[in-house]
Amino acid sequence: MTEFNGTMMQYFHWYTHSDGSLWKRLIGEAPALGAVGITSLWLPPAYKGAGGTQDTGYGVYDLFDLGEFDQKGTVRTKYGTRSEYLQAIKAAQDANIQVYADVVFNHKMGGDKEEEFKATPFNPENRNEAIGELQTIKAWTHFYFPGRKGKYSNLEWHWWHFNAVDVNSMDTDKKAVYLFEGKTFHEDVDLEKGNFDYLMGNNLDINNPDVRKELYYWGKWYLDTTGIDGFRFDAVKHVRAGFFVDWLNHLREYSGKNLFAVGEYWSGIDKALENFIEKTEGKIMLFDAGLHYSFAAASREKSNYDLRGIFADSLVQDHPELAVTLVSNHDTQPLQSLESVVEPWFKPLAYALVLLRKGGYPCVFAADYHGASYKGKGRDGNEYEIEMASHKWLIDRFLYARRYCAYGDEHDYFDDPDCIGWTRDGNSEHPLGLAVVLSNKNDQTKLMQTSLPNTTFIDYTEHRDQPVVTDENGWGEFSCQENSVSVWLPESALH
Repeated sequence: MTEFNGTMMQYFHWYTHSDGSLWKRLIGEAPALGAVGITSLWLPPAYKGAGGTQDTGYGVYDLFDLGEFDQKGTVRTKYGTRSEYLQAIKAAQDANIQVYADVVFNHKMGGDKEEEFKATPFNPENRNEAIGELQTIKAWTHFYFPGRKGKYSNLEWHWWHFNAVDVNSMDTDKKAVYLFEGKTFHEDVDLEKGNFDYLMGNNLDINNPDVRKELYYWGKWYLDTTGIDGFRFDAVKHVRAGFFVDWLNHLREYSGKNLFAVGEYWSGIDKALENFIEKTEGKIMLFDAGLHYSFAAASREKSNYDLRGIFADSLVQDHPELAVTLVSNHDTQPLQSLESVVEPWFKPLAYALVLLRKGGYPCVFAADYHGASYKGKGRDGNEYEIEMASHKWLIDRFLYARRYCAYGDEHDYFDDPDCIGWTRDGNSEHPLGLAVVLSNKNDQTKLMQTSLPNTTFIDYTEHRDQPVVTDENGWGEFSCQENSVSVWLPESALH
């Protein structure tokens, strides 16, 4: 069977409805996603969160509760029940789509009981600066999972399984990160705030032998239970880098499968990111945050943005083999902690830049594909109503072009600040190739050479009615509209 370019989809967003329908929707939609060229799905955290049915899964409470036990006021999670989750995974795999599980090893939240112990308060903005003496504090650090009653695992979590919290019930007004007695902040984490080991909730002490043993055991249990094909690691900049490699190697050996892995290290190319890449030995791909920020800037600045620099400071430029390229994700959506909006007019240009080029493993975002809406309170307490447009029609066109024509050598025409383009030559299995032109100012035409002489090209985005016929050397004048992108495919590719 002929192999084709892979494409991931993030099959959820922050405002996914909390009615428990996501897993059921995937069961029905998987065949259609496979048919358009989606080859893998990143699913949201499937275990019970502290917020019950309203929890996106990142407020991790019980890793073993996949929507099976009555905990946090619900049996199902935001997305459905354990049975539906397992059915959804099978439906995707039956459609030749791999499934990646979202794994949160940074913290736990929603403890079942408070405990008293000693800790030292540190400055939240500088974790190298103590702002008080060792003192007795009280925090929700005892997890005994009363609804599960020891099924799958009988470990109860206590304060010594963590190293820090940011809430002390004895002094709720004090703003501090409390480092537990006898503990240290982990090394090999991001250097923001002096040491970015602590992010939120009860911070897991990865160096604790009970914690490590439980996470290794849980990984094997999860693989045996779900049969997933890989992992997306949340918040990797806050966890000792080497742990992920150790854990992943253990599970790859256990399963006999080359399990896929991508980490969320939300940072541009810098010393800390390069350190993570070195410590993880290139075994974990990373989301290209730098490229996303370029897309957001280009969408804001419009014709003032120099498109020739769109890949500057991107992971895909420096480490293309490690880059998962994306336009947006759940954290960059409006009202979220990393809000960084790519304006709707630029999203088709951005998706062409990730789906139709050689470097990187692209990820399509569900809210960009299907659209999304939200009406409710923001982080500031104010009421908002948000609508995010669907770009499904164009993304499906790009996926078709990616599947059949986006192969072989790449030739860039990044010679104009307002208009860039490239061609792909094709390869022996996919010999047709393509040409892409995009503009952020005025209608544009760009002379580019293809590998196909005397060939008729059609604008598959349907922005241009007139075809382009290349000359005897493969050259053609390919055009696009203002603030738009055109993808030109050989006429013979349109079947």
